[in-house]
Amino acid sequence: MLGPRMQELLSARFVIVTGKGGTGKTTLAAALAQVAASLGKRVLLAEVGPEPEARSPLRAALGEEGQAGSIEPVPAGPNLWTVLLTPEAGHRAFLRDVLPLGFLADRAMKAEPLRRFLSAAPAFAELGILYRGLQLVRAEQKKHVPLYDLVVLDAPATGHALAFASLPQVLLRIIPGGPIGRAAREGIALLHDPKHTRAVVTTLPESLPVTEALELAKGLAQSNLTVHGVVANLVPHDPFTPAERSALSNWTRTLPMLGARTLQRLERARAALARLEAAVGSVLMVPERETRGRELVSAIAHDLAQAR
Repeated sequence: MLGPRMQELLSARFVIVTGKGGTGKTTLAAALAQVAASLGKRVLLAEVGPEPEARSPLRAALGEEGQAGSIEPVPAGPNLWTVLLTPEAGHRAFLRDVLPLGFLADRAMKAEPLRRFLSAAPAFAELGILYRGLQLVRAEQKKHVPLYDLVVLDAPATGHALAFASLPQVLLRIIPGGPIGRAAREGIALLHDPKHTRAVVTTLPESLPVTEALELAKGLAQSNLTVHGVVANLVPHDPFTPAERSALSNWTRTLPMLGARTLQRLERARAALARLEAAVGSVLMVPERETRGRELVSAIAHDLAQAR
């Protein structure tokens, strides 16, 4: 049975996983989606990218190495689908909703000047991604029955994530009316409601990633996005008691010893994690493993399901 914290997280409609690049956020997003799907929820696992031809890190994490992303949801397992959110797909969806006839949107998107403008104009690329994400969260099987119970987003890394979280407020100040203003209001209503949207920040047990994780969590909170928690990935196994660590530290100061660097790494990890816990309280720690790809996702999914 899931712990209360994980139950609370997976009761949301939209979970945003973000953090510094290289901290394992894609693997964590895939693992969260796998846990939710195993509970019978219909889960859409989304990633952000410029074009569908590129290799999909999410699909690689799920064991589909070398596969490209798809701008339309594709099956990735029982109760699980993946999708690529691109600015162009979002712009096309936006124009289809705004223009009276769908073929006009397709024709407009083929106009090179408009495509260049939408890709170059400040915040318009992010608007396309946000709009497409909103469209998928709102999608229904039938009236009042969502097509997906949960959308998990492998969000852009730190700086882009902060810009993404604050985008609706920025757009609303610049363009308060019309369809863009309406989309911004819908984005704010979704992102600011803790019952519907929660963020999870990933980090590593090292000084700089922890600093960035704390800054990111603070920035997301300032944008009124609820940060559900912080996950520390690749936590090294520490077999020593405090007394043993103290004795080993004293010996390594005076004697050359095999494993001294490993001990120093453990000390740095302990200090980083202690700082993280002091700042945010409970931290979910995911142990370092030799496995990769789908095996790693499944192992972390097991950790998440057992967490209390």
